[in-house]
Amino acid sequence: MSSLNAFTAMVYRQLKRWWNNRSRIVMTVVNPLVWMVFLGLGWGGIFSPQNMPTVPGVSNMPALIDMLRKAVENYFEQIFGGVDYITFMVTGIVVMSAFMASFISGISVIWDKQFGFLKETLVAPAPRGVVILGRIVGDSIVASVQALLIALVSLLLTTRISLINTPIAIFYVFITTLGFTALGTAISLKFSSMEGFQMIVNFTTMPLIFVSGVFYPVTTMPEWMKYVAMFNPLTYSVHAVRLWLAGASVGFDYMNALTDLAILIAFTAFMTIIAVKIFEKATVEE
Repeated sequence: MSSLNAFTAMVYRQLKRWWNNRSRIVMTVVNPLVWMVFLGLGWGGIFSPQNMPTVPGVSNMPALIDMLRKAVENYFEQIFGGVDYITFMVTGIVVMSAFMASFISGISVIWDKQFGFLKETLVAPAPRGVVILGRIVGDSIVASVQALLIALVSLLLTTRISLINTPIAIFYVFITTLGFTALGTAISLKFSSMEGFQMIVNFTTMPLIFVSGVFYPVTTMPEWMKYVAMFNPLTYSVHAVRLWLAGASVGFDYMNALTDLAILIAFTAFMTIIAVKIFEKATVEE
């Protein structure tokens, strides 16, 4: 078996598994949509100047009320990068959905361990690095397609999404998913039970999401959280995707499209090397 055949076979297998699981495809859209509707529309009202409470003593001064509302609107637009909160949040949800899908894809490795398929890949007449790369790329494509679906669905909630820049944003998502799929794969290769891997996922994913700027700007975080966000690869993916999809640059001063891409590529390359090394050292008995 040639390296190319082994690579394409693994990519095809991961894509086919996703396509044949129709309930998974439906939940791909429904689950992030619930986040966007209930959090985006629900929290979005908090940041709307139209929902400002009446100020005692100035209810008969419409000019002053309009001035206050304008000041509040300008403030929120400034911290959200010139867009409303729903647009700010749904662009982050696009990355979040891809991140969750890519990281959790490691469960399929444990599933293959239990049913013996992983042993077949270990003894296959092809380089192990190529085999695991095919798996990582296949799961990353699936996660990126999910992100694309979420980006398209978000058009129902906001008109600020740029369709022209969507392919560029999904490219950043794909780089991100490669890194986190490799991370999930590397971790899953060290576990034999889904429960143990799920504990790691639950312990890791929520902190990474909440310090990445998905739901609130990283610039408004406490100082210690800002330092955590600086070392979180997801922060740079959220910033880049939001920049390309909505034209909103919400992040640290040094962040831009090229910086984001460089950091994501470095993270992905590092995690991919780790996953390949672990898979090459795996044994049939594990």
